[in-house]
Amino acid sequence: MKDVIYDEFQDKVDEVLIRHASLLDILSKINDAESKSNRAVIKSITNCGCITLDASKSPLPEGTDYESLKEYRADHIKGALCPTCREKIEEELGNLEFYIAALCNALDISLYDVMLKEYKKINTLGKFSLY
Repeated sequence: MKDVIYDEFQDKVDEVLIRHASLLDILSKINDAESKSNRAVIKSITNCGCITLDASKSPLPEGTDYESLKEYRADHIKGALCPTCREKIEEELGNLEFYIAALCNALDISLYDVMLKEYKKINTLGKFSLY
């Protein structure tokens, strides 16, 4: 079922993309969408203040084994997105996803296959994928 959703999304992108259909346009729109997504997150910190960023170094005791590293990782986010910021960030991420699907279409690549291959890779490699 999920592959159908990906395929339908990719087909719909192909149907509606008219003005920015060249490969160069798509690549520049991906950059633009990525920047706007980043900016929306930054604005939630600097303008709204619904979340704050505590970018201090994560404590890591000497001799910590690999299995215990997860206990010490930090996302540095304090607070939660307000509904307005969440909506804006989701909108910008949706635009980014739209142009990623457009890039897949331009290069005759299945978005679902890309996601599935990445899933299989991280599922197979597990902790050794080191993301």
